[in-house]
Amino acid sequence: MPLDNDAEASDVLVVGAGPVGLACALYLARRGWTVTVLERWPAPYSRPRAVHFDDEVARLLADAGIGEDIARLTEPADTYEWRNAAGQTLLAFDWSGLGPSGWPVASMMYQPDLEETLAAAAENLPGVALVRGHTAVALEEHTEAVVVTAHDQHGLERRFQASYVIGCDGANSFVRERMGTDTTDLGFFYDWLIIDVLPHGEHEWNPVNLQICDPLRPTTVVSGGPGRRRWEFMRMPGETVEELNTEERAWEFLRPWGLTADNSTLERHAVYTFQAQWADVWRSGRLIIAGDAAHLMPPFAGQGMCSGIRDAANLSWKLDLVLRSAASPALLDSYGLERAAHVQHAIGMSVELGKVICVTDQDAAALRDASMIEKGADPERILPPLPPPTLIDGVIARGTHRLQQRSAGRLSMQGRVSRRTVTGLLDDVVGRGFLVASTTDPREALTAEHLAFLDRIGAHLVRIVPAGQEKEAIDVTDVDDVYLPHFASAGHIGAVVRPDHYVFGTASTPGDLAHLVDELARMLGTDDCAPYKSRKPGLAAAAADGDA
Repeated sequence: MPLDNDAEASDVLVVGAGPVGLACALYLARRGWTVTVLERWPAPYSRPRAVHFDDEVARLLADAGIGEDIARLTEPADTYEWRNAAGQTLLAFDWSGLGPSGWPVASMMYQPDLEETLAAAAENLPGVALVRGHTAVALEEHTEAVVVTAHDQHGLERRFQASYVIGCDGANSFVRERMGTDTTDLGFFYDWLIIDVLPHGEHEWNPVNLQICDPLRPTTVVSGGPGRRRWEFMRMPGETVEELNTEERAWEFLRPWGLTADNSTLERHAVYTFQAQWADVWRSGRLIIAGDAAHLMPPFAGQGMCSGIRDAANLSWKLDLVLRSAASPALLDSYGLERAAHVQHAIGMSVELGKVICVTDQDAAALRDASMIEKGADPERILPPLPPPTLIDGVIARGTHRLQQRSAGRLSMQGRVSRRTVTGLLDDVVGRGFLVASTTDPREALTAEHLAFLDRIGAHLVRIVPAGQEKEAIDVTDVDDVYLPHFASAGHIGAVVRPDHYVFGTASTPGDLAHLVDELARMLGTDDCAPYKSRKPGLAAAAADGDA
């Protein structure tokens, strides 16, 4: 019997219909769950915010069901340069071609179009209810469900009930507030004027993305998606937000770039305060947070929305298993453990980039410029490393083999494969979910119990073979020689890959592959296996207490 007969019930309630909330809804609904998305604004927000995503996030958006729309929604960002006030190149990034995930290294997009596409995909799924114009005002957490009370614009009340509530409701998150978690703030913040423009007619921008490290006014000029441009101007000492954030001032900034009210449409001007902070707890009982509700970062690495989409992908496969009793609820604590570590690195890198960009002392800027030019404008010699596509803890194999340890937790590659008459990216040909891939038939290394477990968690089994050797339905051909040479050089015969495309573990022998499946079952906490336990003491116990 439901807890509240008057509440509208679904399996999961998502608060917030931005890209992260919609991605959560799509991932879960595509796995068969009913999802209600609660959004306080009556209509989609029409102003752009994020403008960039990378190849990993393109792959994750394809997982959400909009892969065929990505080319329409984006323009490639093949070049990105940092220049000083004199126009000398300080850094030059080559972002051309495809990244390891099989999609363009960097794509620029217009966020309202992306959100419209995600929302349309969600509304086309029978399990999703998108409820706009309703603000969450109260929350009751019970042993087996959560009841959320919302008010519409006229103050009328509706109640919603779900097994879990995911807060994707931004920096002022209602769900995070109800969780009561503290936040860690690095104390790094600057005000920048953001100007989004739709130029009329055809324009060629070279480079596509430009960072001007001018101590008199640090400035960013980037694509805002197909046909659009964005300028960002740092607020300087002595300037007030009020005098900076006017339409007249926006056109004044744009005039040197040849843009006026006669040849362009000013879509937005707003002053944003960039911050660097994250929530200390991402899950409490049946309440979970993701995206800006869990972390905020400066834009200098372009990882804000990207991190939120990674949150959604990480959380959704774990919540799917928990909802269908294929994993212990304690598994959900690995979500915050894994994502917080990755996000903290991304925030740290964004802050370090900001420290380089936001220099306003002319003498310090001159020293910076000389050092960067002397190093050949080479990002690898100048900048800290990008956020590692690696999990250092969580649901990854703990094998004793050194190569297995080194590979576990890495982001998997994606290349083209073929099966029978179909050729395409691995995800499209094989399917999404857990993957057990081997250069030998993985079924020969696994018992009936292993195979039954893998079937319960929705795993796909494949044998990767060279061209001309495809014989059975389990076989796929390595069209572009992405997988077989990599396995050979690493000394692997196979791997188990998670639904969010991170490697659970690798196998050097068929026996290793069987041990990997055993270890995955133990970590998921299925049947008589022990539930997931972090190497950080106390988290698993706290999870068990929260689910009692």
